[in-house]
Amino acid sequence: MRMRPTLSWTPAEDLPPGTTDPEPVADALGAGGVLVLSGAGISTESGIPDYRGVGGSLSRHTPMTYQDFTACARARRRYWARSHLGWRTFGRARPNAGHRAVAAFGRHGLLSGVITQNVDGLHQAAGSEGVVELHGSLSRVVCLSCGASSPRRELARRLEEANAGFEPVAAGINPDGDADLTDEQVGDFRVVPCTVCGGVLKPDVVFFGEAVPPPRVEHCRRLVGEASALLVLGSSLTVMSGLRFVRQAAREGKPVLIVNRDPTRGDGHALTRVALPLGAALTTVAGRLGIPVDGQAAARARR
Repeated sequence: MRMRPTLSWTPAEDLPPGTTDPEPVADALGAGGVLVLSGAGISTESGIPDYRGVGGSLSRHTPMTYQDFTACARARRRYWARSHLGWRTFGRARPNAGHRAVAAFGRHGLLSGVITQNVDGLHQAAGSEGVVELHGSLSRVVCLSCGASSPRRELARRLEEANAGFEPVAAGINPDGDADLTDEQVGDFRVVPCTVCGGVLKPDVVFFGEAVPPPRVEHCRRLVGEASALLVLGSSLTVMSGLRFVRQAAREGKPVLIVNRDPTRGDGHALTRVALPLGAALTTVAGRLGIPVDGQAAARARR
């Protein structure tokens, strides 16, 4: 199934309002077997902006599409220049209280799994295990010709060598690790090829307009089917890649709970939407369950 490049949606007037009471979330977690589906909103407190919230990157930035990346060498040069610069900032991000709370819930046996739409690796850095990266990870690079995979840090080194003195100042950073640069700042940035076959390199992430690998989708569908409830954290659910799991849970009669400050495309399927910042809401829930959220014990270096 191809991910629809939906960039926005209009909330229905009859959507249920959000609440500031996280008790239903605590009740669901206390019963165990909860599957977490997280989006860009859980990483905003780590300094990575979301797409659609207040000040979200879509107000100034259109994400790269798979079609543009594969069809145009100029688009690839622009992408890699921006992504190379963004990686320096993106790679320094660290887990926040929301990530640490999710990891704590997992350690205490309350979760059946974690699916993330994010490509930042922060759930794993906080200590969560078995995370399904629905849209891939910026920490890996793949060749479109031979399929060879390599670490992003290796590509970063090669790009540094090929573009000595490339030090533009970005206007901002985006959830996909793409920095805001003008065409003039991109200049004649040099893109490096695959070291195995000389082919085109792409970050191992799902671009807008690209298909999420079917085996990954089916794995997530099984996780939804096995869960007792679905807890959505920090996602507007605008794109079908995440919304379809909310719809599946609702069809199967499983409670859907959403923690997101703004309305989401899945609110009509939800038992409740808690309109609070993720870190505060999940820390409160952890406290009610008597679960400590330790910022250091489970965290590990990501790169």
